[in-house]
Amino acid sequence: MGRCSDGRSGSRVVVVGWDSAPAGLLSAEWLERMPNLARVVAGGTFGPLRSTDPPITVPAWTSMFSSRNPGELGFYGFRNRHPGTYEDTWIATSAAVKVPRVWEMLSEAGRRCCVLNVPQTYPVRPLNGCMVSCFLTPGTDVTYTFPAELAAELDRVTGGYEIDCEDFRTEDKQQLLADINRVSDKHFAAAEYLLSREPWDLFAMVFMGPDRIQHGFWKYHDPHHPKHVPGNEFQSAIVDYYVKLDRQLGALIDLAGEDAAVIVVSDHGAKAMRGSLNINEWLIREGYLVLREPPSAPTRFDESLVDWSRTTAWAWGGYYSRVFLNVAGREPQGIIPPGRSEAVRDELAAAIEAIPDHEGRPMATQALKPEDIYSGRFVDRAADLLVYFDDLHWRAGQDIGSGQVYSFDTEIGPDDAVHGFHGIYASTAPGRAETGRREGLHLMDVAPTILALLDHPVPREFEGSSIY
Repeated sequence: MGRCSDGRSGSRVVVVGWDSAPAGLLSAEWLERMPNLARVVAGGTFGPLRSTDPPITVPAWTSMFSSRNPGELGFYGFRNRHPGTYEDTWIATSAAVKVPRVWEMLSEAGRRCCVLNVPQTYPVRPLNGCMVSCFLTPGTDVTYTFPAELAAELDRVTGGYEIDCEDFRTEDKQQLLADINRVSDKHFAAAEYLLSREPWDLFAMVFMGPDRIQHGFWKYHDPHHPKHVPGNEFQSAIVDYYVKLDRQLGALIDLAGEDAAVIVVSDHGAKAMRGSLNINEWLIREGYLVLREPPSAPTRFDESLVDWSRTTAWAWGGYYSRVFLNVAGREPQGIIPPGRSEAVRDELAAAIEAIPDHEGRPMATQALKPEDIYSGRFVDRAADLLVYFDDLHWRAGQDIGSGQVYSFDTEIGPDDAVHGFHGIYASTAPGRAETGRREGLHLMDVAPTILALLDHPVPREFEGSSIY
């Protein structure tokens, strides 16, 4: 059994993260299948957890563990653009995180922490405890643990540690299912080993498997998915996987011991993908984006293809879209007069929100201005508009050359699911009287809750509030 860093019993916290786990897991139907999640819910506080804007893995997990919004963190996805450039981009690894996360605060105070597979922990940083880095790690041939010698132990314990599934956007579903389950089992074995071997005050881990299996198998699972085929061979894959995760959750709770608080959480939710709206094709059609030479076949969008002397706006795709304006004096070849940029942005936002679906029906689309949803030092690093198509049911495709605004396959490979605004939160804490369902919980409430449970001062800079 894990123990406090000074060998005594006392307040400790275990955080088990299920990336992309939807709020629907808190329903009675799911809890009947997941008795260990049900016992956390029954004995503590739970509710849907509002994610960040945007609701994606990066920045959501860092926002959760630092209680800072993306405008203060300075990144809005894995890939980010240096303002004032067209093609100068960077990836938000741990090097981009300039604010302390809870394990760094606790380490500094002498508390011991174990951190396993939490996104944006590669490259690893020293801490008072141990760390196994995340899916951004290029492979096990680099230093992915702290201390470095922990990697050899994990290889021995797991039969060869693996960081993540190699390719979860594949048509080979049998292989994908095997890969997801194998990698999850290795991460669970690593967690069991570290929980029982290491003294810890905070143990925080994330399973990426829920995200991988939902993107790969949602159409098989969800009868409301537009591509669902009843009675398919993978119909129970997602349910079976969550039932296994629940068994593993029970084992981790038992290993942690009765004195440990337990938090089960996700960074965002998931739901059926209805289609992909090719935002750059729409911008081309409407005259906002002009190419130097139109491609003759579907082509990966690249800023080098753009005629900037005639372009007003361009976009990036993903589970949300980032739309950038080509403003004179800000972009290298900007054409929008600075005094007109706000009017152009308003016009473009209204036009995007008015785009109907493929059958001409209205879509619940939001085109948001960053200054309306963020605060902090780096709001000016965000795109000019953040676009959620049809309440996130439609993905944003960024490629060009098809001539089609709507498509029902993605340019990055098979993908059945999009993200939802709400994930899950469930916690139980010895000696805490607060129980029951709570509404209005936000992902940034998790960090202050962890610190409060460990009797550590909550920084005034935190944007969330302790749930206890």
